[in-house]
Parts: sequence; C-alpha cells; structure tokens
Amino acid sequence: MNKPRHICWMLLCLSAIVPLPVHAAVKILSLKPSLTSPQKLGKSVTWTAAATDTNAGPLTFQFNVAAPGQPQSLVKDFNVGTLRAGTWSAPPFVWVPTGIEGSYRVQVVVKDFTSGESTTQTATFEIDPLVTGGMPVAVTTANPLVALFSAPSCAAGRTMRVRFQKSGASSSMTTNWVNCNPPNTMTFEIAGMHDSSTYSMYSQTKTGGNIVNGPTVTFKTGALPSNITFPAFTPIVSPGSKTDTTDSLILHNCIQLTGSVRYPDVATDLHGNIMWYYYPNDSTHISILTRPLPGGTFLAIEDGVAWDPAARFSQYLHQIDLAGNIVRETNTGIIQQQLLALGAADGGPCSAISSPPPLGSACLGAFHHDAIQTLPNGQMALIADIEKIYPPGTQGKSGNLPVDIVGDMFVVLDSNWQAIWYWDSFQHASGGTQLDINRPAVLGDTCNGSNASHSGCPPLLLLGPGVSSTANDWLHANSLYYWPQTGDIIWSSRHQDWVMKIDYNNGSGTGNILWRMGKDGDFTFNNVNNDPWPWFSHQHDVGMENNGAGPLTIFDNGNTRLSPPPLGLGNPGCQPSDCNSRGMSLTVDEANLRVTPVLSQDLGVFALAMGSAQLLFDNNYFFLPPVVLNGITSINSYSIEILPTPGTINGAQVLNLEGPEHYRAWQMPNLYTPPTT
Repeated sequence: MNKPRHICWMLLCLSAIVPLPVHAAVKILSLKPSLTSPQKLGKSVTWTAAATDTNAGPLTFQFNVAAPGQPQSLVKDFNVGTLRAGTWSAPPFVWVPTGIEGSYRVQVVVKDFTSGESTTQTATFEIDPLVTGGMPVAVTTANPLVALFSAPSCAAGRTMRVRFQKSGASSSMTTNWVNCNPPNTMTFEIAGMHDSSTYSMYSQTKTGGNIVNGPTVTFKTGALPSNITFPAFTPIVSPGSKTDTTDSLILHNCIQLTGSVRYPDVATDLHGNIMWYYYPNDSTHISILTRPLPGGTFLAIEDGVAWDPAARFSQYLHQIDLAGNIVRETNTGIIQQQLLALGAADGGPCSAISSPPPLGSACLGAFHHDAIQTLPNGQMALIADIEKIYPPGTQGKSGNLPVDIVGDMFVVLDSNWQAIWYWDSFQHASGGTQLDINRPAVLGDTCNGSNASHSGCPPLLLLGPGVSSTANDWLHANSLYYWPQTGDIIWSSRHQDWVMKIDYNNGSGTGNILWRMGKDGDFTFNNVNNDPWPWFSHQHDVGMENNGAGPLTIFDNGNTRLSPPPLGLGNPGCQPSDCNSRGMSLTVDEANLRVTPVLSQDLGVFALAMGSAQLLFDNNYFFLPPVVLNGITSINSYSIEILPTPGTINGAQVLNLEGPEHYRAWQMPNLYTPPTT
C-alpha cells in the first residue's frame, strides 16, 4: 500500500479524492480591523478574522469588499488559515482604499472545503476624503516615489486626469482619464517621478473637447530607500532624434534567476534613471511582473505558501497598484479547487497523489511566466504547470522508471477572478495535428529539484522514489496573447520552438490547436532574405500588434539555431552573424499558412532565455535581450530600440540601455498606458 508523498495537510487533500459525508459547523468568532473607523483615503488597515469548525478542517478564508453603492467584489480569494488552540485564524488581509470615500462593506467568507460548509460575516468601515475644501491635496504613500493626489468632486458626465511635471523640466506626464463620480472627490496615484525631486501637479477636467485645469499643488518625492539594492543602467546608445520619445519610460522586471542580488521591479527614463519601483517586503520574495494594465496597476506572479506547505514558489497571482498595494489576489490552492469543479482531472493538488505517483496521475504545481488581462469583459488568462506521470521510455527517456513530464494548463478567469475555462496540454497528446507526447523538447530540456522554481523550471512535486530522477520540460509555455479578431489564444512554446493558436472562440471553442508556427510546423516562411535559418527558436513574448491587426512580434532567442541537436550550446559551426538573438516582426497569412518577415534584426548579443518584443508608437521596435552572458560571472540585459531601414528587413539601434538580468521590459509613454499586446 502506498503512503502519501506529502501529508494531506489537515485532511485538505481528501476533498480532491472523494466527497466526505461530514456535517461540520463553521462559526466565525471575529472580524476586526487594525484601526477604528473612520480613516482617510490611503490609510492601510489590516483585517483579521477567526473561526472554529467542529470538523477537523482546515478552514479557508476569503475577503470581499463592496465600495460605496457597489456590490461585493473579490479582493483575496480562499486561503488556508492557521490553527491554534482550536481556533482558525485567517491570513491577514491588508486593505488600502484609494478610490472614493464613503461606507465600505468588508466581508469574510469562511469555508471548510472538506465538508463544503461555509459562513460569512460583514463589517462596515467609513472612509473619509482627503480633500475638505476647494483645493486639491497631494500626500505621501508607502512608496516615496508615489503620491496620492485628491481633487474636489467634478460634475457627472465629465472626466478627470492629473498632469504632473518636474520642476525645471520641459515635458510632463498625465494619468489616465477617469469618470467623475459626484459628490465624491477624485483620487489618483501619481507615479513616474524621479526621486528627491519637486513636482507640480494639477487636475484636468474634460467636458466634450474642452479641458479645464485645476489649481496646482507641489509634491516632493522621497529618496530611494537605502535598504534596497537598486539596479544600475548604462546607456550604450543614448536616446536621440530618431528615438521614440513618446514612449519615454521603460518598465523593467528585474527578476534574478542567478546570483544572490535581489532587485526591485523598476521604471526608468530612457537614460536609465529610476522613476518608480515595486519591492515586496518579504526579502525572500520573487516577483514576476507579467503585464502592466491600463490605469496604473500590474499583474505579478509571486512566492509564498498557499494551501500546500510543500509548494512555496509562484503560488500567488496579484494585481498591485502603483504604491505597491495588493488590490486582488488568488492562489494555486483555490484555482485547483475551481479546476476540479470544472472537471479538470489534471489540475488538482499534488498533495493528493500517493508516492510513488501512479501512471497517469497529474497535478497543478505553480503559476508561471504569464498572466494577461486583455480578454473581453475583464476576463484574464494565466499559465500554470502540470506534472504528469508517463510509462518508462516516454519521449526516449532511458531507464525503467516512470517519467515525470511537465506540461502546461491555461486557465481563464472571469472578472471576479474565478476559473471558467481551461486548456490542458496533456489532452492533446495523441499525435496528428495536436500535440504529440512523443515529440520531446527540441533541445532535450529537463528539470530536477536543484534547478526548479527560480531557474526557469516550476517546483517539482512528484519527483522522488520510483520516478526518473529528472522531469522532462516538454513545452515550457512562456507567453499568452488573446487575438481579438478571432477570439482565440496564441501562445509561445519555448521548448517546441513553436507558436500555436488555440481554438478558444471567446470561451466556446474546442481547445484544439488550430495551427503550429515554426520549424516543422504548419506554416511556410517566405524567406525574402535567403536566411540559412529563417525561423525563430526558444522564442519569447509573442503577440499581434496594433490591437490584433498585426504584425506578429517575437523575441527570437535563437537557442536551436545556435545549437542544432546534438551539438549543444557553443555550436562550432556558428558564424558571428548567426550567433545572436534576433528581434522579429512577421506578417501572418492565415489563409495560406505563410509568414513573411517585416523585420529580422540581429541584436548584437545572444540571450539564452527570456525576452521582450514590442511595436512602438512611432513604428520603431523595442526588444529586450535579457540574459546575456558577459564573461564568467556577469549577466546583463539590453533594452534596445530599433529604427527599421526602409526596403529591408533590418534596422539600426537608436537606443540601447544596459542593465542587469531581466525577465521582461516594456517601453511605454507612462505607467498608465501599457502596450496593446
């Protein structure tokens, strides 16, 4: 009889095996804020809750908030509490209201997922405005580079934004436009400012085409905190007359997969001066900033223990604001429960699987690489890894032990961050036009316990006695794109050297793979430049530009081009002109399954992993080779802007900013207006 690989923490995993005929009594003992009501906008309030359960539990806690006059909205989804002396305590809920003043309703939902019983309790909390007269105010936030600006109310039917400008500077930035909501005041987080600098800021109210400026206030930013190590950037090619200065800011996700330095995510100007940062308080915390969102929030995959104590890496998806506050949160544990309810047998908890894991068993381990929020009606999609156990010899694996293969699941969440659709890569492992489980990773990529989590591999929870010592990293999905013209999802599989289109059809699709683009895929390449290796390989950040009208932009890492099997990296036949990563832009003819290069630019360096690609406002291109080995110990990134050369598929560098190792970067006009891809 097999023993559990991971102890089913307080019977949690039983809910993933069979429903239990248990009738528990869940009772909430308290729901308390750290500060008494009322408080002003921008004040941080920590909520705690406690409950009991006549069953063994565990109890999970969800927090919802209703703004004045609005329905309840999820802020922090179900997570397991802590049991002490018979009482379950919720993970603390830190709430920083920055919207409108008035009476808020904070709700806790407590649920025993073993028995299915739940109960709720709601408390009211009054939030007072920052503005008390006719003048706006600007106050500090927890981030010294971010101000909270609040202006008096404006009339219904109008919109307001804030313009801010550094003292002595010739240019300014603006926030996004926000609908007026009388009689409430209007509050904005202002970010994109240099440290230790004085700024003037004022509201602008728009009625039709008429804009009226409000009174000006000044705000001085603080110094960069001395207890945080900030990345340094060096211009290799400084911005000039041909640089896109409309997109005057670069947002950098400076995740470090190697070394011991931990940098914050930062935004810089085109010269590399820091204008914003995000740094979670936990010093062990890794943040993968996946996407900036309209209006000044960001999606980030972050570490921390959720439902399973054995899984600590990339267990949370957060939406954060400019001051670094978490405005919405979900986690792998509750997503697993939602997937099981949708019938996704591969998406359950790894702790429910015995050791050694039976053939065919599978589980969801972590979020990774990408989460996007460009689907209709506020929906979003994320990537999670799936481990699945296959018979010995699968994908040519040597030995007589079962093979752990890492695949991917894409999960679509509704506007309240609840799972409503999924795609499982292992449902397409039967050959033909779908994914073939017998087509291994092109370069034979594997993962093990020592290179999992923060080295490009997910946490591996099924490896152990009775299973092959390494897991085959079969697909390694690294980007998602929702194509509005067709309602489908395009994704990049690094280890298959393919970009693929899934029949999503706005939630009613079959999930079938409609095409595979890349070497040995379904498309032909119109090789106008007679390139000996025209196709991309181990690519990143794939998306259709111009709101889906095209072209398709790709960062071509080039690993396979540089290392045709079985030579491995350092292919002795590689010529200097072939040994670099490329920035690519392709027109896509779906009807004839044909692509034609608009740009295929040698970027001058080889980035072995990660990367970004983007079409800019003025039709220049931005590319990020983010993991470039310079010597034995130095790893650098290069934020590069390319000006295309008319009549060719090449271009010239008009910006090159050297920095530390990255995951992604985006060139943007401000922190409120992200790229459309």
